[in-house]
Amino acid sequence: MDGRCDCSGSRKGYTQGGKLLILGGIWEDHFGERACFRSRWRAAPIPPRTPTPTTRIGLAETRTSESSKRKDLTGQTLEIYWRHARVYWPMLLMCAAGIIAIIGSDTVSPLIYKRFFDQLAIDPVHKTTRADLTEIYHTIALIAFVMLCSWIGWRSCSWAVMRFESRTMKDLTDYCFDYLQNHSHRFFTNNFAGALVKRVNRFAAGFEVVADQLSMEMGQTGIRILIIIGVLFWRNTMLGWVFLVWTAIFVCFNFYYAKWKLKFDLVRANLDTAVTARLNDTTTNDINLKVFAGIDREISQFGNLTDEHRRARYTSWNLGWYSDGIQGLTIRALEIVVLVMSVRYWLQGILTLGDFVLLRSYLSQLTEQVRSMGGNVRRIYEAMADANEMTEILLTPHEVVDEKRAAVLTVPKGVVEFRNVQFSYIGGSNLVLQDFSLKTKPGERVGIVGPSGGGKSTVLKLLVRLYDVNSGAILIDHQDIAVVTQASLHRNIAYVPQEPILFHRSLMENIRYSKPAATDGNVIQAAKLAHCHEFISNFPEGYQTLVGERGVKLSGGERQRVAIARAILMDAPLLVLDEATSSLDSESEVYIQDSLGKLVTGRTVIAVAHRLSTIRKMDRIVVVKDGHIIEEGSHDLLVKIENGLYQRLWNLQSTDLLLDATNGGGYIQ
Repeated sequence: MDGRCDCSGSRKGYTQGGKLLILGGIWEDHFGERACFRSRWRAAPIPPRTPTPTTRIGLAETRTSESSKRKDLTGQTLEIYWRHARVYWPMLLMCAAGIIAIIGSDTVSPLIYKRFFDQLAIDPVHKTTRADLTEIYHTIALIAFVMLCSWIGWRSCSWAVMRFESRTMKDLTDYCFDYLQNHSHRFFTNNFAGALVKRVNRFAAGFEVVADQLSMEMGQTGIRILIIIGVLFWRNTMLGWVFLVWTAIFVCFNFYYAKWKLKFDLVRANLDTAVTARLNDTTTNDINLKVFAGIDREISQFGNLTDEHRRARYTSWNLGWYSDGIQGLTIRALEIVVLVMSVRYWLQGILTLGDFVLLRSYLSQLTEQVRSMGGNVRRIYEAMADANEMTEILLTPHEVVDEKRAAVLTVPKGVVEFRNVQFSYIGGSNLVLQDFSLKTKPGERVGIVGPSGGGKSTVLKLLVRLYDVNSGAILIDHQDIAVVTQASLHRNIAYVPQEPILFHRSLMENIRYSKPAATDGNVIQAAKLAHCHEFISNFPEGYQTLVGERGVKLSGGERQRVAIARAILMDAPLLVLDEATSSLDSESEVYIQDSLGKLVTGRTVIAVAHRLSTIRKMDRIVVVKDGHIIEEGSHDLLVKIENGLYQRLWNLQSTDLLLDATNGGGYIQ
């Protein structure tokens, strides 16, 4: 059996899944009609549905996988960067060609200048004379040619880098957006929106830093150092060794110092995100700050957070300052050592005056390259620290995913069935729904009521698959929603939430969002049926009016009517209403009830409501408490159950709401 009481006796027990379920009694009124009220089912817990290997990862395996990935977030970040960058390999090749031209020109240039100054100089020690004017002009022409090659290399490399970086950054931003939006509803409820936005932006910005460093800075630095030291060994072995030893010590110091400093950069990056998240949280709750006199308190708390951020930033910068001081001192020491050695070799006739130009040029290039390498390494680590925050999100598996061969949902009848569903929001916590079973008929309109926290809204969230059930199944026309695509599921369900959130776009775009192919005429017709057209027409820009962030420029009733217009335009076979008239004034509720009356016609409806008057005309009403259905039947029958929960709730609301319902209020007339 499917878990629904068939009400065929005064007390009924039947087996379900091999266990005996004890149901409540049956009450029969004097009209011969029946209403069923259920006590809690006393049954052993149903074992969870076995996850399929293709979509569900075991908890232990997930933790192990995530732990191993987090050990090398920087490597994972670079792997993601490379995966997107290598698509534009022609630009990378052009950049590489430009770099070769630049490095070749900068390496050859000092050698040519050595020759030039040797041709000009009269060396009293070595008794040399000046070269003739033709040779000098030939050398000048050679210098001009090398400069031209260097200029062409820089221009081509810069152009390729701009093209390659802009396209890759666009791809990375799209990739982050795609992966982020496919996370579950639970993920977004556990993270600040502002912090997520900043992480996405930092991820793309981090790539720009890394690409610039590897192509324009560090990528060239390593090659330059090797070539320069090679030339120095060719000119003088001892000077070559001095440069090589100093460079090796300098590079190792920068690398390990930057690696040690990374933990301080991570603290700074985390606090930067925390400041952004706090700023976003207080900005979106500006009304609460005002009405609860919380501005001064929030200013104080925000100041404490920014002060902590300042200390972390200062620590990071201060460590960089110390590093720069050590580097500057060693560079000056190297210059003095090289000058002393060069003079001695010049006096011995080993070096010429032109060699001084060569050594000074190479020394300047080498020290500048090695010194900048320290700063470049730090910038890369800082960029990695920022980007790694987004990488953590990209490495977090999606909670709600489609099967590899998920089918497309078709809804010819609109039969919705919850079969022995168990669900909790947090693993190991108390179940919100326990062995919950409910089945609708084709086109049936079902209302769900009950005390707060009983699981009513959870039923709707599971139906639209914002979460996956712990065990049991939810079926639509005998198709398990866990094995159909989420897109096809959502195309067949029109969902009107309790607090509809609108895009900061025009009213036309917001209504059309449920059906992008709809014409302007279709949108306006839906708006008229939802009683939106009246207030939209009063706006100077009409349907092109921007509604503000989350729709703040509209009243609660206006936002609700826009959400209903969206549902009317969607024209889905299933309609889900979650407190669609809660917290509205009487006039707005009248408009919305009239709109809903048009919307529910000819489709299966499941509606959650606190105001019982809005669902009293439903075909069936189920009462949910503590994750169980404890009563179900029509309104007229449920109000007659002595000491029943529905009767008690109705009596509490049977003042103005009862009068309004008697005069025709409610979704269904």
